[in-house]
Amino acid sequence: MDLNKAMIIGNVTRDPETRTTPAGQTVCNFAVATNLVWKDQSGQKQEKAEFHNVVAWRKLAETIAQYVKKGSRIYIEGRIQTRSWDDQATNTKRYRTEIICDNMIMLDRAGANAGQGQNRSYQSPAANQNEQPTPADDFSQSSAPAQGRVSADDEINVEDIPF
Repeated sequence: MDLNKAMIIGNVTRDPETRTTPAGQTVCNFAVATNLVWKDQSGQKQEKAEFHNVVAWRKLAETIAQYVKKGSRIYIEGRIQTRSWDDQATNTKRYRTEIICDNMIMLDRAGANAGQGQNRSYQSPAANQNEQPTPADDFSQSSAPAQGRVSADDEINVEDIPF
C-alpha cells in the first residue's frame, strides 16, 4: 500500500495567482511558509522557515483566489508531486516539487482579513472520491487534478500548463 499525503499549516507568502488552461480549467498557485522553532545545545532559540509551492484546481482554485491573500493563515491538505521540464534558456532539466491541494481550511480569525470567517473549510470534489489511480494516470498527466480516472476530456498536457 502506498500513501502520498501532505498536511501543512502556515502563512501564505504571496497572493495566489490564478490562470485558466486552454481546456478551460482554473488553476491557482501560491506558496505557504511553515516555521520550525527549537533550542540548540547552548539553549539559544533557533528558527527555520520552509516554503511550499501549492497548486489547486477547478472550484477549489476559484475559492482560494477569492478568499486567500498574502499573510493568510491556512491549512492545506493534498499530495506531493514533482514535475520536470526542459529549460530552453539554459538548456537544462528543471524540477519543481508542489503540493496538489485537495482540501483547504482558512485559519484566520474573523475580521482579520476582509470577508474571511473563522476556520472555513473547502474541499476539492476529487477529495471525496476513494478510487485508486488507474494505469492511465501516468506522470505526464499527474499535474491534472486527482479525479479518479482521467478521461480524454480531462486530459492535460504539460505544454498546456500556463506556468
